[in-house]
Amino acid sequence: MSERRDVDDASQGASKEGEEAEGAVAAPGADPPGMGTVKPEGGFVSAEEEAGPAKQEAPAKQEAAGSHWAPPWAQEPAPVQETASVGGAGGGATPRSGEVPGQAGGVSAKGAQSQAGGVSAKEARSQAGGASAKEPLGQAEGASAKEPSGQAEAASVKAEGAGLGAAEDSGGSGKGQGVGPVAGGGRVSVKGERRAPGEEVPVKGERRGPGEEVPVSGGGPQEPGDERRLRRQAALAAVLLGLVTAVVAVFSTPWHLLTSGPPDPARDFTAAQIAKSQAFDAAVTLPSYASLALTLIIAGLFVATPLGAKLVGWLRGPWWLRVVLGVLVITLFSQLIKLPISIWAETLLRDYGLSIQSWGSWSDDRLKNIGIDAFMLCLMLLVLVALARKFRRWWIPAAVGAFALTLIASFVYPVVFEPLFNDFTTMRQGELRTDLLAMAQRDGVPVEDVLVADASRRTTALNAYVSGFGATRRIVVYDTLLKAPKSEVELVVAHELGHAKADDVLYGTFIGALGAALGAILLFLVFDLLRRRTGVRSLADPRAIGAVLGLMTFGSLIMSPAENLISRQIEARADLHALDLTHDPATFIAMQKRLAVTNISDLSPDAVEYVLYASHPSSPERIAMARAWAKLNGVPVR
Repeated sequence: MSERRDVDDASQGASKEGEEAEGAVAAPGADPPGMGTVKPEGGFVSAEEEAGPAKQEAPAKQEAAGSHWAPPWAQEPAPVQETASVGGAGGGATPRSGEVPGQAGGVSAKGAQSQAGGVSAKEARSQAGGASAKEPLGQAEGASAKEPSGQAEAASVKAEGAGLGAAEDSGGSGKGQGVGPVAGGGRVSVKGERRAPGEEVPVKGERRGPGEEVPVSGGGPQEPGDERRLRRQAALAAVLLGLVTAVVAVFSTPWHLLTSGPPDPARDFTAAQIAKSQAFDAAVTLPSYASLALTLIIAGLFVATPLGAKLVGWLRGPWWLRVVLGVLVITLFSQLIKLPISIWAETLLRDYGLSIQSWGSWSDDRLKNIGIDAFMLCLMLLVLVALARKFRRWWIPAAVGAFALTLIASFVYPVVFEPLFNDFTTMRQGELRTDLLAMAQRDGVPVEDVLVADASRRTTALNAYVSGFGATRRIVVYDTLLKAPKSEVELVVAHELGHAKADDVLYGTFIGALGAALGAILLFLVFDLLRRRTGVRSLADPRAIGAVLGLMTFGSLIMSPAENLISRQIEARADLHALDLTHDPATFIAMQKRLAVTNISDLSPDAVEYVLYASHPSSPERIAMARAWAKLNGVPVR
């Protein structure tokens, strides 16, 4: 349940490799796990162990309990976004350079959307022309034409923006071309026409892609009372679903664990080791917080200004193409702005010996992560906009879809996305493999195989994790960990068996899926408040995607403290499971020290950063708990 701790880039070699992302909430500087990242939301992802190399970036990927995909700016790429936790030394309350996890998981639209009322073009005057002559339908701009008596209802034509039927992009001149799809910048609004649910009368001057038709499906015009009723229904659903999510999270989290004494880094670590940890923490703090600041600024611009609408507004084509191209434009925009910080962070990891991959390999990892993030965001937003164009109560199918997508993403992530970043091989036959499988059998956890990831081509960090659930559940150890003594490797795997036995990935995914569904409803409720600021009047408009991604980013940041609180408790339970299974607190302490020193963990995290960003207990805290267990069970330990 730890997050990745790279400074700005989840894909950055060392840190992304060794951190676990459970709630996928990044630390300061990391991109929020909210919007767009590619983590299957909900899983307890083991990406880089808290002991891992860099600072965790502020929220956001893909797998983790309650985590949400973060927008491209909010969630930096991470090659291995797993789903469980590593038995490694977990400190890292401070934001380590790196990734957010995000992630994981389903699409959790943590923002809000309003259902803009239907079009009721009852005016006989055009905003542009001001004429109210009773002329045949399709006459000059600004005219209001009444149909002959005997017709079902009078049609009133209102030309907005560039004028009725102005063929702005196609090169046509004209006005008075009649009702129908508008080839150019203007839009036609006909009394009685059925618009997509929630779609408002187009903003004056808004342009459509060449050949794109005015949506006519969905409900009719919405009266103020209609809108208030829909919002009350959505608010009630949000309250009920929020309560269900809170109850599930509270009752599935182990709050009462072994009480231990205060952590004391000086008891187990040398002065030189403590000094190195502090130096590394100080070095990565600046890029971490710079990344967080950029994340907030970009998300704020998309939510509070028309920037997102302008970036997407110049695109042409049918609505679905504009959504896809808009996601790509926004992704590239945010990634290019943060690229210097990502390079800075990777340089620091190299300086401290945590990253050993080439710049070509680093770039390849980033491109893969950006591609996966963009794919998942496109899928999510295409469905969201399509629902908003078709249904007035689009939040209902959107919530169901977000829940389902989170479950599916967490299930398929280990076998579809993880292999893009690492090669996995069956642990070779030998004493270690035999002992690990025997330990799993003794623990009552069905494990078909133990896999080894070729992490050493990127990082020197140590890690292991459990990801997936059901048929895709697997235990993975980094090849770097195999260099440790056999007894320490067994303790790390015992920790991961604790996650598997408690079904932490499954519960985390379920909580994340509930959070994603809740986010879809909140998106419906909140978006209405931003229509004037963003220049977009409805989620049915593809230009709204920037605001949606910004809202998801803020939602992920807001939820990250709760996600990490749950993550720390679940990691502590897995530590206790390892101690109960092995009855070897001395080796547990030795293993935590090795992980903390190798991954340069933060041994004394700042209190605020710990509460807001740490997804694992610190290494000294885990060691203190091992001593408390030893005292309780009468096992001698230094």
